[in-house]
Amino acid sequence: MKNLSENNLIRFKNISKKKTGLFANFLMTVVRGGTNIRAVINVDVAAAEVDLSAPMEEIIQKCALIAVKDVKSAECQFEGLQSI
Repeated sequence: MKNLSENNLIRFKNISKKKTGLFANFLMTVVRGGTNIRAVINVDVAAAEVDLSAPMEEIIQKCALIAVKDVKSAECQFEGLQSI
């Protein structure tokens, strides 16, 4: 349990401002059964429906709940190999 990547945590990285809006950025690292999964998750702060004058912890928490919910419901498919 000393390695945080084995705890299946989504870790807050930073908040960034882009042309399309304000985003909370998270880093997810999972080690499970010999498979390493790393993902960067960007959540639009507007999607969290939180007031920007609210405390930063509240904004991060609401964005993290969206990130966890969307990652749990994500269905991934292998794109496949294409021969030329």
